[in-house]
Amino acid sequence: MLHKISTDVVTKSPHPVRAYLLLMRLDRPTGYVLYLLPGLWAAVLASGRRPDLLAVVVLAVAAVLVRGAACAVNDAVDRDVDARVARTVTRPVASGTISVGNALLFAAAQGLVALLVLAVLNVQTVLVAAASYPLIVAYPFMKRVFFWPSAFLALVMSVYVLIGWTAATGSLHYPLAVYGLYACGAFWTLIHDAIYSHQDKEYDRHIGVKSSALLFGKATKAWLAVFLALSVGGVWWAGSRMSMGWAFYLIVVAAGVFLSTLLVRVDLDDPTSCWDTFVANTYYGWILLAGVLAGQFT
Repeated sequence: MLHKISTDVVTKSPHPVRAYLLLMRLDRPTGYVLYLLPGLWAAVLASGRRPDLLAVVVLAVAAVLVRGAACAVNDAVDRDVDARVARTVTRPVASGTISVGNALLFAAAQGLVALLVLAVLNVQTVLVAAASYPLIVAYPFMKRVFFWPSAFLALVMSVYVLIGWTAATGSLHYPLAVYGLYACGAFWTLIHDAIYSHQDKEYDRHIGVKSSALLFGKATKAWLAVFLALSVGGVWWAGSRMSMGWAFYLIVVAAGVFLSTLLVRVDLDDPTSCWDTFVANTYYGWILLAGVLAGQFT
Protein backbone atom coordinates (compact mmCIF):
# COMPACT_ATOMS: atom_id res chain seq x y z
CA MET A 1 0.00 0.00 0.00
CA LEU A 2 2.69 2.51 1.03
CA HIS A 3 4.77 1.63 -2.02
CA LYS A 4 1.79 2.11 -4.34
CA ILE A 5 0.90 5.48 -2.82
CA SER A 6 4.49 6.69 -3.05
CA THR A 7 4.83 5.48 -6.64
CA ASP A 8 1.57 7.13 -7.66
CA VAL A 9 2.65 10.46 -6.16
CA VAL A 10 5.92 10.33 -8.10
CA THR A 11 4.54 9.16 -11.45
CA LYS A 12 1.65 11.67 -11.45
CA SER A 13 3.86 14.65 -10.60
CA PRO A 14 5.00 17.18 -13.23
CA HIS A 15 8.28 16.16 -14.84
CA PRO A 16 10.54 18.77 -13.14
CA VAL A 17 9.07 17.89 -9.74
CA ARG A 18 9.24 14.17 -10.46
CA ALA A 19 13.03 14.32 -10.84
CA TYR A 20 13.42 15.68 -7.31
CA LEU A 21 10.96 13.16 -5.88
CA LEU A 22 13.05 10.43 -7.47
CA LEU A 23 16.18 12.02 -6.05
CA MET A 24 14.73 11.76 -2.54
CA ARG A 25 13.60 8.16 -3.34
CA LEU A 26 9.97 8.91 -2.54
CA ASP A 27 9.05 6.01 -4.79
CA ARG A 28 11.18 3.69 -2.63
CA PRO A 29 9.56 3.95 0.83
CA THR A 30 11.49 1.01 2.30
CA GLY A 31 14.48 3.22 3.08
CA TYR A 32 12.64 5.75 5.17
CA VAL A 33 10.58 3.08 6.92
CA LEU A 34 13.81 1.35 7.96
CA TYR A 35 15.11 4.70 9.24
CA LEU A 36 11.87 5.63 11.01
CA LEU A 37 11.00 2.43 12.86
CA PRO A 38 13.80 2.47 15.48
CA GLY A 39 12.73 6.02 16.32
CA LEU A 40 9.15 4.84 16.78
CA TRP A 41 10.30 2.01 19.08
CA ALA A 42 11.93 4.59 21.32
CA ALA A 43 9.10 7.13 21.16
CA VAL A 44 6.45 4.54 22.02
CA LEU A 45 8.58 3.04 24.80
CA ALA A 46 9.10 6.51 26.27
CA SER A 47 5.42 7.40 26.04
CA GLY A 48 4.17 4.40 28.01
CA ARG A 49 0.54 3.39 27.61
CA ARG A 50 -0.42 6.66 25.92
CA PRO A 51 1.78 7.06 22.82
CA ASP A 52 2.25 10.67 21.74
CA LEU A 53 0.54 10.70 18.32
CA LEU A 54 1.94 14.14 17.48
CA ALA A 55 5.45 12.83 18.08
CA VAL A 56 4.76 9.83 15.83
CA VAL A 57 3.54 12.03 12.98
CA VAL A 58 6.41 14.50 13.33
CA LEU A 59 8.97 11.68 13.43
CA ALA A 60 7.47 10.15 10.28
CA VAL A 61 7.57 13.41 8.32
CA ALA A 62 11.09 14.21 9.50
CA ALA A 63 12.29 10.70 8.60
CA VAL A 64 11.15 11.13 5.00
CA LEU A 65 12.93 14.49 4.75
CA VAL A 66 16.18 13.41 6.42
CA ARG A 67 16.35 10.26 4.35
CA GLY A 68 15.62 12.34 1.24
CA ALA A 69 18.45 14.70 2.11
CA ALA A 70 20.78 11.75 2.67
CA CYS A 71 19.88 10.28 -0.72
CA ALA A 72 20.51 13.60 -2.47
CA VAL A 73 23.95 13.91 -0.87
CA ASN A 74 24.72 10.28 -1.61
CA ASP A 75 23.78 10.65 -5.27
CA ALA A 76 25.85 13.80 -5.68
CA VAL A 77 28.92 12.10 -4.21
CA ASP A 78 28.32 8.77 -6.00
CA ARG A 79 27.33 10.16 -9.40
CA ASP A 80 30.32 8.64 -11.22
CA VAL A 81 29.87 5.26 -9.52
CA ASP A 82 26.10 5.24 -10.10
CA ALA A 83 26.65 5.89 -13.80
CA ARG A 84 28.57 2.60 -14.03
CA VAL A 85 26.01 0.39 -12.24
CA ALA A 86 22.94 -0.87 -14.10
CA ARG A 87 20.61 -0.49 -11.12
CA THR A 88 21.56 3.15 -10.48
CA VAL A 89 22.47 4.54 -13.89
CA THR A 90 19.09 6.30 -14.26
CA ARG A 91 19.28 8.17 -10.96
CA PRO A 92 18.73 11.91 -11.54
CA VAL A 93 22.26 13.11 -10.79
CA ALA A 94 24.02 10.19 -12.50
CA SER A 95 21.89 10.66 -15.63
CA GLY A 96 22.38 14.44 -15.66
CA THR A 97 18.71 15.29 -15.02
CA ILE A 98 19.66 17.21 -11.86
CA SER A 99 22.99 19.00 -11.39
CA VAL A 100 25.25 18.33 -8.44
CA GLY A 101 24.72 21.84 -7.14
CA ASN A 102 20.93 21.58 -7.26
CA ALA A 103 21.06 18.16 -5.60
CA LEU A 104 23.06 19.57 -2.70
CA LEU A 105 20.76 22.58 -2.38
CA PHE A 106 17.79 20.22 -2.31
CA ALA A 107 19.50 18.17 0.39
CA ALA A 108 20.14 21.26 2.50
CA ALA A 109 16.52 22.40 2.09
CA GLN A 110 15.17 19.03 3.20
CA GLY A 111 17.50 18.93 6.17
CA LEU A 112 16.42 22.40 7.25
CA VAL A 113 12.71 21.67 6.87
CA ALA A 114 13.16 18.45 8.86
CA LEU A 115 14.62 20.47 11.76
CA LEU A 116 11.72 22.93 11.57
CA VAL A 117 9.27 20.04 11.69
CA LEU A 118 11.02 18.50 14.71
CA ALA A 119 10.97 21.91 16.41
CA VAL A 120 7.19 21.47 16.74
CA LEU A 121 8.03 19.03 19.54
CA ASN A 122 11.02 20.51 21.34
CA VAL A 123 14.40 22.13 20.79
CA GLN A 124 16.30 19.17 22.23
CA THR A 125 15.13 16.92 19.40
CA VAL A 126 16.33 19.48 16.87
CA LEU A 127 19.78 19.47 18.48
CA VAL A 128 20.09 15.68 18.35
CA ALA A 129 18.95 15.54 14.73
CA ALA A 130 21.28 18.37 13.68
CA ALA A 131 24.20 16.64 15.37
CA SER A 132 23.62 13.60 13.14
CA TYR A 133 23.84 15.58 9.89
CA PRO A 134 27.66 15.58 9.61
CA LEU A 135 27.57 11.78 9.95
CA ILE A 136 24.94 11.52 7.21
CA VAL A 137 27.09 13.66 4.89
CA ALA A 138 30.18 11.60 5.69
CA TYR A 139 28.61 8.23 4.92
CA PRO A 140 28.92 8.28 1.09
CA PHE A 141 32.66 8.72 1.45
CA MET A 142 33.04 5.73 3.76
CA LYS A 143 32.74 3.17 0.96
CA ARG A 144 35.91 4.67 -0.53
CA VAL A 145 38.07 4.66 2.58
CA PHE A 146 36.54 2.24 5.11
CA PHE A 147 36.53 -1.52 4.65
CA TRP A 148 33.09 -1.88 6.25
CA PRO A 149 30.90 1.13 5.36
CA SER A 150 27.75 -0.61 6.63
CA ALA A 151 29.10 -0.36 10.18
CA PHE A 152 29.23 3.42 9.85
CA LEU A 153 25.74 3.45 8.32
CA ALA A 154 24.43 1.37 11.23
CA LEU A 155 25.68 3.94 13.73
CA VAL A 156 24.13 6.78 11.72
CA MET A 157 20.69 5.23 11.14
CA SER A 158 20.29 4.18 14.75
CA VAL A 159 20.60 7.78 15.90
CA TYR A 160 16.87 7.93 15.17
CA VAL A 161 16.41 5.95 18.39
CA LEU A 162 17.84 8.90 20.31
CA ILE A 163 15.77 11.33 18.24
CA GLY A 164 12.62 9.30 18.94
CA TRP A 165 13.20 9.18 22.69
CA THR A 166 13.97 12.91 22.87
CA ALA A 167 10.92 13.70 20.71
CA ALA A 168 8.67 11.98 23.23
CA THR A 169 10.38 13.16 26.43
CA GLY A 170 12.23 16.38 25.62
CA SER A 171 15.18 14.93 27.50
CA LEU A 172 18.79 14.43 26.42
CA HIS A 173 19.34 11.95 29.24
CA TYR A 174 18.87 8.40 28.00
CA PRO A 175 18.19 5.36 30.20
CA LEU A 176 20.02 2.13 29.49
CA ALA A 177 17.00 0.77 27.62
CA VAL A 178 17.55 3.34 24.88
CA TYR A 179 21.03 1.98 24.22
CA GLY A 180 19.54 -1.49 23.93
CA LEU A 181 17.21 -0.21 21.23
CA TYR A 182 20.15 1.56 19.60
CA ALA A 183 22.07 -1.73 19.47
CA CYS A 184 19.02 -3.53 18.10
CA GLY A 185 18.67 -0.98 15.32
CA ALA A 186 22.38 -0.92 14.53
CA PHE A 187 22.71 -4.69 14.15
CA TRP A 188 19.47 -4.77 12.15
CA THR A 189 20.98 -2.20 9.78
CA LEU A 190 24.03 -4.42 9.34
CA ILE A 191 21.65 -7.18 8.26
CA HIS A 192 19.50 -5.37 5.73
CA ASP A 193 22.34 -3.31 4.29
CA ALA A 194 24.48 -6.41 3.75
CA ILE A 195 21.61 -8.04 1.88
CA TYR A 196 21.09 -4.85 -0.13
CA SER A 197 24.78 -4.67 -1.05
CA HIS A 198 24.71 -8.16 -2.56
CA GLN A 199 22.64 -6.74 -5.42
CA ASP A 200 25.65 -4.84 -6.76
CA LYS A 201 28.58 -6.92 -5.58
CA GLU A 202 29.95 -7.67 -9.06
CA TYR A 203 29.84 -3.99 -10.00
CA ASP A 204 31.43 -3.06 -6.66
CA ARG A 205 34.21 -5.57 -7.22
CA HIS A 206 34.90 -4.20 -10.70
CA ILE A 207 34.74 -0.52 -9.69
CA GLY A 208 36.66 -0.97 -6.44
CA VAL A 209 33.90 0.14 -4.05
CA LYS A 210 33.91 -1.43 -0.59
CA SER A 211 30.78 -3.19 0.69
CA SER A 212 29.53 -5.80 3.18
CA ALA A 213 28.92 -8.22 0.32
CA LEU A 214 32.59 -8.17 -0.66
CA LEU A 215 33.82 -8.13 2.94
CA PHE A 216 31.83 -11.17 4.08
CA GLY A 217 31.61 -13.06 0.78
CA LYS A 218 30.38 -16.63 1.20
CA ALA A 219 30.34 -16.21 4.99
CA THR A 220 27.65 -13.52 4.79
CA LYS A 221 24.82 -15.65 6.18
CA ALA A 222 26.91 -16.74 9.14
CA TRP A 223 27.61 -13.10 9.98
CA LEU A 224 23.97 -12.19 9.51
CA ALA A 225 23.00 -14.87 12.03
CA VAL A 226 25.33 -13.25 14.58
CA PHE A 227 23.88 -9.80 13.88
CA LEU A 228 20.36 -11.20 14.24
CA ALA A 229 21.15 -12.64 17.66
CA LEU A 230 22.65 -9.32 18.76
CA SER A 231 19.71 -7.31 17.39
CA VAL A 232 17.16 -9.47 19.20
CA GLY A 233 19.35 -9.42 22.29
CA GLY A 234 19.46 -5.62 22.25
CA VAL A 235 15.70 -5.15 22.18
CA TRP A 236 15.20 -7.97 24.71
CA TRP A 237 17.59 -6.25 27.11
CA ALA A 238 15.85 -2.90 26.53
CA GLY A 239 12.54 -4.48 27.46
CA SER A 240 13.99 -6.00 30.62
CA ARG A 241 15.24 -2.58 31.72
CA MET A 242 11.72 -1.14 31.31
CA SER A 243 9.89 -4.05 33.00
CA MET A 244 7.87 -4.94 29.92
CA GLY A 245 5.09 -7.52 30.12
CA TRP A 246 5.13 -11.08 28.81
CA ALA A 247 3.62 -10.15 25.42
CA PHE A 248 6.71 -8.11 24.59
CA TYR A 249 9.05 -11.08 24.91
CA LEU A 250 6.71 -13.39 22.99
CA ILE A 251 6.52 -10.93 20.10
CA VAL A 252 10.27 -10.30 20.12
CA VAL A 253 10.82 -14.05 19.70
CA ALA A 254 8.32 -14.05 16.83
CA ALA A 255 10.21 -11.17 15.18
CA GLY A 256 13.47 -13.08 15.51
CA VAL A 257 11.95 -16.21 13.98
CA PHE A 258 10.52 -14.16 11.10
CA LEU A 259 13.86 -12.52 10.29
CA SER A 260 15.66 -15.85 10.63
CA THR A 261 13.34 -17.27 7.98
CA LEU A 262 14.16 -14.40 5.64
CA LEU A 263 17.89 -14.95 6.09
CA VAL A 264 17.63 -18.67 5.41
CA ARG A 265 15.58 -18.19 2.25
CA VAL A 266 17.40 -15.28 0.59
CA ASP A 267 19.56 -16.13 -2.41
CA LEU A 268 22.47 -13.73 -2.14
CA ASP A 269 23.45 -14.37 -5.76
CA ASP A 270 20.03 -13.30 -7.04
CA PRO A 271 19.52 -9.50 -7.05
CA THR A 272 15.74 -9.89 -7.10
CA SER A 273 15.79 -12.14 -4.05
CA CYS A 274 18.07 -9.66 -2.27
CA TRP A 275 15.78 -6.75 -3.03
CA ASP A 276 12.64 -8.62 -1.93
CA THR A 277 14.33 -9.64 1.32
CA PHE A 278 15.56 -6.10 1.92
CA VAL A 279 11.98 -4.83 1.58
CA ALA A 280 10.61 -7.62 3.79
CA ASN A 281 12.99 -6.51 6.56
CA THR A 282 10.53 -3.74 7.37
CA TYR A 283 8.16 -6.34 8.84
CA TYR A 284 10.75 -7.18 11.49
CA GLY A 285 10.68 -3.55 12.60
CA TRP A 286 6.90 -3.39 12.60
CA ILE A 287 6.66 -6.61 14.63
CA LEU A 288 9.05 -5.18 17.23
CA LEU A 289 6.98 -1.99 17.37
CA ALA A 290 3.91 -4.14 18.06
CA GLY A 291 5.89 -5.85 20.80
CA VAL A 292 6.78 -2.55 22.47
CA LEU A 293 3.13 -1.52 22.38
CA ALA A 294 1.80 -4.86 23.65
CA GLY A 295 4.45 -5.16 26.35
CA GLN A 296 3.15 -2.08 28.13
CA PHE A 297 -0.36 -3.52 28.52
CA THR A 298 0.51 -7.03 29.76
